[in-house]
Amino acid sequence: NKTSARMIIEPRMRGFICLTSHPKGCEQSVINQINYVKSKGAIDGPKKVLVIGASTGFGLASRITSAFGSNAATIGVFFEKAPAAGKTASPGYYNSLAFHTQAEKAGLYAKSINGDAFSNEVKKQTIDLIKADLGQVDLVIYSLASPVRQHPVTGVLHRSVLKPIGDTFSDKTVDFHTGIVSEVTITPCSDEDIANTVQVMGGEDWKMWTDALLDAGVLAEGAMTVAYSYIGPDVTEPVYRKGTIGMAKEHLEATAFEITEDLAKIGGKAFVSVNKALVTQASSAIPVIPLYISLLYKIMKAKGSHEGCIEQIQRLYSERLYTNGGIPVDEKGRIRIDDWEMDEAVQKEVAELWKGATTENLPAIGDLNGYKSDFLNLFGFGFEGVDYAAEANEMVEIPGLITVEK
Repeated sequence: NKTSARMIIEPRMRGFICLTSHPKGCEQSVINQINYVKSKGAIDGPKKVLVIGASTGFGLASRITSAFGSNAATIGVFFEKAPAAGKTASPGYYNSLAFHTQAEKAGLYAKSINGDAFSNEVKKQTIDLIKADLGQVDLVIYSLASPVRQHPVTGVLHRSVLKPIGDTFSDKTVDFHTGIVSEVTITPCSDEDIANTVQVMGGEDWKMWTDALLDAGVLAEGAMTVAYSYIGPDVTEPVYRKGTIGMAKEHLEATAFEITEDLAKIGGKAFVSVNKALVTQASSAIPVIPLYISLLYKIMKAKGSHEGCIEQIQRLYSERLYTNGGIPVDEKGRIRIDDWEMDEAVQKEVAELWKGATTENLPAIGDLNGYKSDFLNLFGFGFEGVDYAAEANEMVEIPGLITVEK
């Protein structure tokens, strides 16, 4: 390290984000996920993998499962903030550093590109790296969660919004910091809001990536690409599945069929996997969702069916994508790994609890502590085995990181 700084790092909150992250805690988080994947045994899975959106959540879990479940070489693309003296990096930066360190120890190839995945420059850089080091990839995971996208052709900056369509929506939500349950009202979106949200979170960029990879000849025969989606229950439907985000997710799901047609010439396929509701930076900002998740967690933990990102993705690989049989899909062609969440008995219980949920009874009927702890975990806080009272060096660098400036 060029400079070695030392500071005691504590979580600093502003609204739905934490402004600090802990390098040692992020490292522990990655090690825990690696250990989980290894404990479940080898998966006869992919060998060379590109993960677009590889630094947090489902994308990071996909990279870990590919590498430590299937011994795959991985290239990760992400857009993360490097540290500056006295300022921590974004958690995804520290997660990726930890992943690189562990991959190197295990003798696994790992390289990463830091830049705007929506840009042509990052796509070109990624293709050059695949050509130089891996030749071709056999799996492409698309797991971007960005609120904005600068369109690479038009140059227009699109911002996604989280709004219902048609009617004003009112329901309960919880401030997970304070535990206060209140009524939230969200006004409906404009047509322009829908169009912008589809531009950011729909399938266009996924298709642009696949087209670019296909044209460059860096997709192996039979290559597969998977993007992640969410459906959720009736209670979140107006603000999620039937709102602006839902329109984007429908566009993403429709794009899977277009990409599959494109990939037919190499015998490849595109899938959308519908995943479970989890605490992420994105979901924490969606009204209604934190209350739903805290009720859901309580029920699923009691049933022994609760999963985090890594459990979800390990099961996606081992029980859906790589079973040496066909890949089971629903009537709309989607992989469902949200099956335990959407279980009828689970959803019935959530709906019952939802009706009576108040600030007073939520600690008893919901898992607000689980929610808070998962939220802090995203930033590397609250892990056993990490001495948070000790000074940490925030000025660490990812070896060989390729940074693409606009």
